[in-house]
Amino acid sequence: MRTIAEINDKIHRGQVVAWTVEELKAQVADIGITQAFKTVDVICTGTFEPMESSGAIINLGHTDPPIKIRQCWFDGVPAYAGFGAVDIYLGATAIAESHDSNDLRDQLRINSQRGGGHVIEDLIAGKAVSFKALGQATDCYPRASFENTITKDSINQFYLFNPRNLYQNFIVGVNGSDRQLSTYLGTLQPELGNAVYSNPGAISPLLNDPELKIVGIGTKIWLGGGVGYIAWEGTQHFPLQKRLPNRTPIGPAATVALIGDAKGMSAQWVRGCYFRNYGSSLMLGVGVPIPVLEESVIRDCAVRDGDIVAPVIDFSIPRRVRPTFGLVSYAQLKSGRLVIDGKKVRVAPLASIAFSRQIAEELKQEITTGKFTLTEPVAMLSRDRSFIPQDPRGSSVSLED
Repeated sequence: MRTIAEINDKIHRGQVVAWTVEELKAQVADIGITQAFKTVDVICTGTFEPMESSGAIINLGHTDPPIKIRQCWFDGVPAYAGFGAVDIYLGATAIAESHDSNDLRDQLRINSQRGGGHVIEDLIAGKAVSFKALGQATDCYPRASFENTITKDSINQFYLFNPRNLYQNFIVGVNGSDRQLSTYLGTLQPELGNAVYSNPGAISPLLNDPELKIVGIGTKIWLGGGVGYIAWEGTQHFPLQKRLPNRTPIGPAATVALIGDAKGMSAQWVRGCYFRNYGSSLMLGVGVPIPVLEESVIRDCAVRDGDIVAPVIDFSIPRRVRPTFGLVSYAQLKSGRLVIDGKKVRVAPLASIAFSRQIAEELKQEITTGKFTLTEPVAMLSRDRSFIPQDPRGSSVSLED
């Protein structure tokens, strides 16, 4: 048994041994689980993938005279101003509005290629962004409107607060219809013309802690090139998902909410993106250190792509519960080809495997050079949360659904 305090002491003394999760898997194949446990202190995981349930809290600072903001736009992208007078939440998927049309559908069509994720990226990169606000005039906040150009250095707080990141597993999308579909997984070609998956598989952070024994609320992480923390369980957190004997889930399961100072991040790792005819999103890099506190941590992290599966879902059926073509392993997905109903289907990831590896390596370097230490969770993530759909019957999803 080890403690995080002991590992941090080794980090401070320059004696810590950190491996990327791929190095760990290779070492286990070579020297076994027990010897690997005796050798390594921290395992570094990483991912770089779309995380659309993300956004930024921004505090502008008060104007003179003061304004109580009720509507506002960053480069034409609307943000939420329904709390403090100059506190704003800019969502990654908010899309630029066009005021040339009163029809919201026209506005979405005209400017949907630029969204909140792009504005967040620009601010992190140090670029200037236009800002416009309308206020509710009161005795203490008499100003009715305000326009300015801002940068990350001209505002107070600017931090990411992401309600749902790091799906422990996800789905594979295909299209069995005769027309092209535009989805959050990108373009799905008709008649099983392609398949798309978004989770990087065995190098993904939460798949290496399948029972959520190590990662918890307060865990310090590498977020967007800076420092972040796990703030809470994520929305749609569903740890009761069916699991294989190795305890990895067979579909979407646990999630986490993340927080971190965007002023210390890099636009290399926080990028606005656009899915054609679907909308804007955010590509985000996250690295999670897994302290090797006991031998079972090595066993969990030794899982390989061939040992993890995801469901192949047909997006052509417009329902919450869609038909599936069964389960496939991440080894099959990463081969670039699947066979579905006797047809060879080409496969592509939304996650960047290369960037995910680079993030794990950067986290490893920060730990071994003493720049990054670990934290104890203040509470563990729920392991018994059910998933409640918005159906008239109001019941939760069981393990059999």
